[in-house]
Amino acid sequence: MTGRLDRRAFLALAALGVAGVAAGCGSGDEPVVRLASGEVGGFYHAFARLLAATAARTGTVRIEPVATSGSQDNLAMLARGDAQAGLALADSSRDAPGGVLALGRVYENYLQLAVRADSTVHRVIELRGKRVNLGADGSGAALTGERILLAAGLDPATDVIVEHRPLRDAAAALRAGAVDALLWAGGVPTAALEVPLRMRLVDLGELAAPLRQRYGHIYDRVEIPRDAYPGGSAITTIGVANLLLAAPTLPDEAAAAIVDLLAGHPDALVPAEAAGTQFLDARSLIGTGPIPLHPGAAAAYRRRHG
Repeated sequence: MTGRLDRRAFLALAALGVAGVAAGCGSGDEPVVRLASGEVGGFYHAFARLLAATAARTGTVRIEPVATSGSQDNLAMLARGDAQAGLALADSSRDAPGGVLALGRVYENYLQLAVRADSTVHRVIELRGKRVNLGADGSGAALTGERILLAAGLDPATDVIVEHRPLRDAAAALRAGAVDALLWAGGVPTAALEVPLRMRLVDLGELAAPLRQRYGHIYDRVEIPRDAYPGGSAITTIGVANLLLAAPTLPDEAAAAIVDLLAGHPDALVPAEAAGTQFLDARSLIGTGPIPLHPGAAAAYRRRHG
């Protein structure tokens, strides 16, 4: 974690040299790609930093991670031209503005609804009248969280008090009793969720079927295994695929270089929180659903696998 703010400041200054263009040139001939990631301390940001480090070792593309609020923020940055690549939940990506394209399906986020360890809440329906943090403004959890409440029979506008704080602020508010629950879409374990000592995860498995009926097969019923959080219990929850996306203006050369990183260096791209959630293999990388592959990415996959 040391030096992240300095690094982010450096990236912001470096980005001024390529303002508004899809990809420029770095100190060498490699293309430069700004990658909209997520909150510092979350899975998106960790993955983006690993991808940037792997790119630096190969010298084929330079990736500049940008800390953001998450999926919806990233999609907006792609649409504005403020980033050339970004991570987003599959459900957020479906109606993305600007005709985004996919570079690959990289892993699955686990939705984690955390309450205090002594909370009486054991099902989502029991959140009626409670204060619930549905991710930061601009996060994918903000969209998915509303859908979870609706699937459970709750109206987000009237049945709960919805807040949108970043993860670390939300975790502090939960510990202090300022909110009753928080929803986080990310890897397992997530360090900010103090499970099981001070927090407990609510089982969401019963909502997988109604979510699929209402919104389609972008939601999976998945298991968080026992001791995924040391000392924690096994529960079922909702999994949502994460896509690495690109603006249509991203040059084919840069898209192909990123695919080569994904397919050629999978072991270097697994954050510590990734227990059982990685999709970095040939069969799943191309499974981007309704989001078409970027032409440069498609060509790179064909070269590898025919």
